[in-house]
Amino acid sequence: MPIDIKKLQETFEAANYIDTSKTVWNYSLLTDNDVRNFQNGTHYALYEKFGSHSIEVNGTWGMYFCVWAPNAQFVFVTGNFNDWNKITHPLTARWDHSGIWEGFIPGFELGELYKYHIVGMQNTVTDKGDPFAHYWELRPMTASITWDLHYDWNDAEWMANRKKKNALNAPWSVYEVHLASWQRPDPSDEHSYNSYDQLVTSLVPYVKEMGFTHVELMPVTEYPFDGSWGYQTTGYFAPTSRFGDPQGFMRLVDAFHQAGIGVILDWVPSHFPYDAHGLYLFDGEHTYEYADMRKGYHPDWNSYIFNYKRGEVKSFLISSARFWLERFHLDGLRVDAVSSMLKLNYSRNEGEWEPNEFGGDGNLEAITFIKHLNETIYRDFPDVQTIAEEATDWPGVSRPTFEDGLGFGMKWMMGWMHDSLDYFKLDPVHRKFHQNDFTFSMMYYYDENFMLPISHDEVVHGKSPLIYKMPGDLWQKFANLRLFFTYMWTHPGAKLLFMGSEFGQTTEWDYKSELNWSLLQHNSHKGAQQCLKALNAVLVEEPAMHVNQFNQDGFEWVDLNHRTESVMVYKRKGLKAEDDLLVLLNMTPEVRYDWVVTVSGKTYTEELFNSDRRQYDGTGDVFNKDIRSELIDADTRQYKITLNLPPLAGIILK
Repeated sequence: MPIDIKKLQETFEAANYIDTSKTVWNYSLLTDNDVRNFQNGTHYALYEKFGSHSIEVNGTWGMYFCVWAPNAQFVFVTGNFNDWNKITHPLTARWDHSGIWEGFIPGFELGELYKYHIVGMQNTVTDKGDPFAHYWELRPMTASITWDLHYDWNDAEWMANRKKKNALNAPWSVYEVHLASWQRPDPSDEHSYNSYDQLVTSLVPYVKEMGFTHVELMPVTEYPFDGSWGYQTTGYFAPTSRFGDPQGFMRLVDAFHQAGIGVILDWVPSHFPYDAHGLYLFDGEHTYEYADMRKGYHPDWNSYIFNYKRGEVKSFLISSARFWLERFHLDGLRVDAVSSMLKLNYSRNEGEWEPNEFGGDGNLEAITFIKHLNETIYRDFPDVQTIAEEATDWPGVSRPTFEDGLGFGMKWMMGWMHDSLDYFKLDPVHRKFHQNDFTFSMMYYYDENFMLPISHDEVVHGKSPLIYKMPGDLWQKFANLRLFFTYMWTHPGAKLLFMGSEFGQTTEWDYKSELNWSLLQHNSHKGAQQCLKALNAVLVEEPAMHVNQFNQDGFEWVDLNHRTESVMVYKRKGLKAEDDLLVLLNMTPEVRYDWVVTVSGKTYTEELFNSDRRQYDGTGDVFNKDIRSELIDADTRQYKITLNLPPLAGIILK
């Protein structure tokens, strides 16, 4: 049968006819494959099609809009361009019942404010920001802003080599930062912010000078309430306008990369707030969140939980993750509140949750989502890391999905954090009774790829700043702090430290103010800062400190037999024995002269680091210029080392 060319042509024209007489032209960027993948939870670049896009149609420039509102009767675009008229610019629902509304508005320019005016099935009316907007009004205003993301990057060298910098056998010393309160132009004004560009000239050089390898930014995804610290997100595709436009954030990331520093972003796929312009009841119904509030409401944070069962929600979240990695060149995502995603009974009492289909407490849909998230990220960005903030004993969080793990690169070691702080809070005279608590971390350390976190959560809400967790008088507090840093930095695993802790911030963190930088005029605070800087240098320069940090070849207890004196000794081991380091921790204020340690394999003759050095505001009186070494068994290559241990101090020998 011959093909009817005329009929095919008429069919094509009817399907692709654009009625330019209307205020909103019928136009689509979506293919059938886009829609299918969106619905199946396998579209991982929605930001290329959804939201607002400046394009040319039939020789006319304007803005294409695309939004998912499956329970809507009508969707309109409203904004400055039409004096916020709510009904003059209607979008068109796709014929395929996908719940996607779209259209092209000629003459619509970049930099314009807009919202979606949505009429729901029950005639509910909502005015919503664009879930895919790249730029938002400065809070408390809530409109989205049309924007493009063009930027000429200057970090080609970093991007070409970052696989090595972000590898699991690379040094990881992470500085956790809340951009608003690190420094402020006016410390007394909580609404005073340094711009992204000002942070380029202040924060980047500081992180570089301190020797941190990475910076972790508390959420900069757009958020309405300062007091949420960024953890209640409304803009999953936009850096907050508090500090400038998206290109400003790009310049900040670019500057970090040019300084050789990786950038990790806190990312929150676990819950979102109920703000009227956000995702909650987006089209008058439970669209992004579970309808069953036993799964859909988070009692701790008065927020709402994503419906991980919906393919469209999975596509939205994984697209968000990829967006930050692709468009902003980020080096990884620290995924917040993973525990709350995994557990149906998280923070819920009996009767407030429903078991899964197998009778368990795991959220099977969230588990599947997390696995797909990590598989997608490591497939598309093999030179980045995902890091789980997960506080339970859930198995295999940082194990590959093909081994039935969740697929993260690392997991926060919350147990280490609690046990270590509890130990250091003790008066040194009592530490001998708690050595088992101190050493317990190595009993389960190899279960995961652990990051050791001293985060913002440990210095707020009455928990006291890190320096005041330390016992004793002022001298002992700072000696303990330097000792704690030495222990943390020589323990296997990646390190994360919240801003201000490095110099002994004396007040709890307050998001409304700034760090107390004036403390650095005091030798004790300056000394703590310099001590940590030196430890960062050792971490980077000595292979034994990182090459085997996640496997059993990297650590060995040498001496735990001096419980009464509270002296503990261990090795950090490299790929070659000559790279091994010996760490000695004296957990009491007693000086230990002529202390004897027996080691095997090699001897140690150089004091590489001593936390009691005068430049760290230590005593400077107890050091080891010449370490006495004696071979006591040639067959087993055992050596007796005699040295001096300073009070409340850690030393590293090479």
